[in-house]
Amino acid sequence: MSSLPSSASIGAMIARQAIMNGQQAVVGYELFNRSRTHHTAASDVVMVFTALSHAGTDELVGSTLLFVNCTHESLTGGHLDLVQPDKVVLEVAPLGHAAADEVHARLPILQALRERGFNLAFNHTVLESAYAPWLPLADYIKLDLSLLAADQLAVLVKYASRNSRAELIAEKIENAQQYDMVSSLGVQLFQGFWFSRPTLVQAKVLAPSQATTVQLLNILRGGDDIDAIEVVLKKDASLSFNLLRLINAAGLGMTREVVSLRQAVLLLGLKRLFRWAALLLTTVRNAGTPPAVGQTAIVRARLMELLARTLPPTVVADEAFVVGLFSMLDQMLGIPLPDAVGLLNLPLEVTDALLLQQGSYGHLLQLAIACESGDGASFTQSIHRLGLSDEQVNAAHLQALAWAGAMTR
Repeated sequence: MSSLPSSASIGAMIARQAIMNGQQAVVGYELFNRSRTHHTAASDVVMVFTALSHAGTDELVGSTLLFVNCTHESLTGGHLDLVQPDKVVLEVAPLGHAAADEVHARLPILQALRERGFNLAFNHTVLESAYAPWLPLADYIKLDLSLLAADQLAVLVKYASRNSRAELIAEKIENAQQYDMVSSLGVQLFQGFWFSRPTLVQAKVLAPSQATTVQLLNILRGGDDIDAIEVVLKKDASLSFNLLRLINAAGLGMTREVVSLRQAVLLLGLKRLFRWAALLLTTVRNAGTPPAVGQTAIVRARLMELLARTLPPTVVADEAFVVGLFSMLDQMLGIPLPDAVGLLNLPLEVTDALLLQQGSYGHLLQLAIACESGDGASFTQSIHRLGLSDEQVNAAHLQALAWAGAMTR
C-alpha cells in the first residue's frame, strides 16, 4: 500500500484590537485574518483553528472575549462546535441589500447560535426596520464613527437603548473628542486607534501527517477506545501539540491547564474530537492535491448532510456527511479509494456507499455527483429513488456551495 503524504502547515496572520470599557480595561479583542485579502468561509475556519490554538496565550487574546468576524456561510460551520460559546462573540455581517425574505430565512440560524450560547454582534444596520427580526438577538451593536455623524449617533443610541438589550460599542474612535461625545450619549464600550492600534500575531498550527489524522478518525469511528486514541496522539507530536493547545485555549473555557492527552480527549469529547480531526484533514491539504478536490469533497458532504435531514430517521445526517467527505479520499491521500476506505473503521453501509454507491447513502452520493456533473438522467433517477423534489435538491445544493465554496481556496 502507498504511504500517505504529510500535509503542509496552516496558520494565519491574525490582528487583534482591544475593546475597552469606561475604566479602560480590556473586555475583549476583535480578531481579523490579515493573511487573506477576501473574507471567506475558508478564512473563518483557518482563523478559528489558529486563534483557538493561541487563545490561552497573552500574545493573542489572553482570557478575554473573542470577537470574530463571520461570513453567513461560516455560521453553520462545524468549526464552531470546537468553541466554548460563552467565550466567543460572532460578528454577523449585514446582507447588503436587506431583503426581507433573506433576513427571515437566516433568522433560524442566528436563533440556533444564540440557543447554543453564542453572543451575537451586529453593526448599526441591525437597527433598520428591515432587520427587525434580528434585533432581539443582538448582544452587542457596533457604531462606526467613520460612517455616522454625531446627530445620527444620538438617534441610534437612543433607539437601541429603548428597543434592544444590546451593549453598544463605539468603534473607530481616533481622538478624545469622539470619546467624550459617545460617552456623553451613554455608550460604555469603545474600540479604535485612540485606545490601541491592531497588533499582528503570526499564529501557526503544526500540521500532523495525514496518515496519523486518518488513523485517529478510524479509531474514533470505531468507538470509544481511549487507550488507542492516546497511542495515536503520542505517535505524532504535531497532533498532540495541537490538541493540547486547543484544549487549553481560553475559547474552550477550561479552568486549569491540561497536560494529559487522555484528559484532553475526555474533556473535549469524542464527537468534537472527530469534528476537529475531520476538518483538519480537509483544510490542511497535501501540497500536491488540487484545491478543487478538497472543495468538491466538502460540498458533497454538506449537500448530503442537508438532504439527509429531510429523509427518514434511519438516514443519519452525520453519516451522510462522512460519506461525502471521504468520497474523494483517494485523491486527497494519493492512494486507491478501496485502500483509503480500508484505513477507516467505517460501518458497512458507509463502506458500501463509498465503494459501491449502494444504500441510501450511496444514492445520496450518486445524487451529489450528478449535481456536480450535470448528468440529468442520473439526477432524475436519484431524486425519484430518494423521494426528493428538484426544488429541495437545488436549494440544498446552492446552500452547500455557499457554505463550502471557499473552504479549500
